[in-house]
Amino acid sequence: MWPASSHTADVPDFIGRTAELRLLAKAFESPRSELIPVYGRRRVGKSELILRFMVDRPGVYYLGQQSAAALQVREFLAEAARGLGLPLLAELRAADWRQALLTVVGQWDASDRGSKLVVALDEFQWIAAASPGLVSALQHCWDREWKRAGNVVLLLCGSYLGFMEREVLGRASPLFGRRTAQIHLQPFGYLDAGRFHPRWSPADRARAYFLVGGLPQYLLCLDDGRSIDGNIRRSLLDEFAPLFHEPTFLLREELREVAPYHAVLFAVASGHGSPRDIAAATELPERNLHYYLQQLVSLGYLRRRYPLDGRRQNPRQVRFGIDDPLLRFWFRFVFPNMSAIRGSGAARVFGDRIAPALDAWYGAGFERLCREALPLIYAAEGVGAGFEVGEYWSPRRGRTGEPPSPESPPAAQIDLVGLRDDDWTDLGECKWGPVRSPKALEAELDRKARAYPNRRGATLGRRYFARRKPSARAAAPGWYSLEDLYALSGGP
Repeated sequence: MWPASSHTADVPDFIGRTAELRLLAKAFESPRSELIPVYGRRRVGKSELILRFMVDRPGVYYLGQQSAAALQVREFLAEAARGLGLPLLAELRAADWRQALLTVVGQWDASDRGSKLVVALDEFQWIAAASPGLVSALQHCWDREWKRAGNVVLLLCGSYLGFMEREVLGRASPLFGRRTAQIHLQPFGYLDAGRFHPRWSPADRARAYFLVGGLPQYLLCLDDGRSIDGNIRRSLLDEFAPLFHEPTFLLREELREVAPYHAVLFAVASGHGSPRDIAAATELPERNLHYYLQQLVSLGYLRRRYPLDGRRQNPRQVRFGIDDPLLRFWFRFVFPNMSAIRGSGAARVFGDRIAPALDAWYGAGFERLCREALPLIYAAEGVGAGFEVGEYWSPRRGRTGEPPSPESPPAAQIDLVGLRDDDWTDLGECKWGPVRSPKALEAELDRKARAYPNRRGATLGRRYFARRKPSARAAAPGWYSLEDLYALSGGP
């Protein structure tokens, strides 16, 4: 989704979101009224999805503000008057949201337009904050009028996941049980994200995905008329660029106290994954750490990782990783170098401190991309069994009688595991750097396979992923280049 910018002239006007648009179109064509919450993290493209759906369909789109309730009601009526061609609505002095909503829908019906009306309330959390009775008013409108009439598609759109899950979807909400569908909008996967920069090679599209992930607004900040290194200096290290301040803005907007969350994210970006290691690195008490970790997970900034071996997840084996690519880059390279960037400049800091570590950092991003691609490979192969995709590690081993340190390597680290329900388990090795010896890489995965706890006695398959496939394995089954991964189909 999102329109093309001047530096990506070949980008289609709208990218992806096929399934979501199909759901909304079906809701508009159905004989009943529809109530659909649309929610997801900031910058994911919820508003653009709704506006795209509303093209050529009658409706009122209102973007909530952090302003007084009476002012918002008047603005909603003014938008309805303009959008529906009913100028008298702008003169209405509604007492509250219930009167305004019922009047707009009633006037639309009275004008005998012969179709449903879309009512989209965006940034719903701000509207509801100014009007605490709004959710109950919507329940009244739905139960008393719209549900029976079959004349409305009501879209409630919000970025605060906790608010939407509690006040709209939760059991205590007056709207509980009334939604007819819901859309939890996710960032783009690597295939759709790559469509934002069609002039780049697969390797540069992948690097862009490692840097900013699948959020449309972030992808549009990158210029495919420049190199990736040039984009890093211009869009991520320049203190006047929007992405330079985006992580701090996000945390300040979502969280009350920023400092402990900064400390946790910096620790995880620096390689501390277990709660004990994070507590030691941040000097935060472990009893308080759980709360901070849970908040960051719920916002989609951190993810819990467990070794995938067919057993139930063991809380003692949990590791945390930064799930948001921009935060992962920012806390690894920008946050610890903030003073140097302002003192020495972005170009010098990039050359001296960032560029030498980038390939290793890209390597971890490539592992995640390969895990994301495995379901697409299964689809292409016609695998019909259920499966889980993840990674595996065995416990770290320190010296005899000593606990392992954060720098102690795992006894076995397998980049990719595909645990299938047809008694087959795929183990994968992912190499962003050059593969100088395919035989050595195959022997290394064989060694790791012997250490993998194959409790089911499943067949262990081998898969090898490389940025560039070595010529000696160009036609070998189970070998995949980055170009192969970008040639996969993402589905309808």
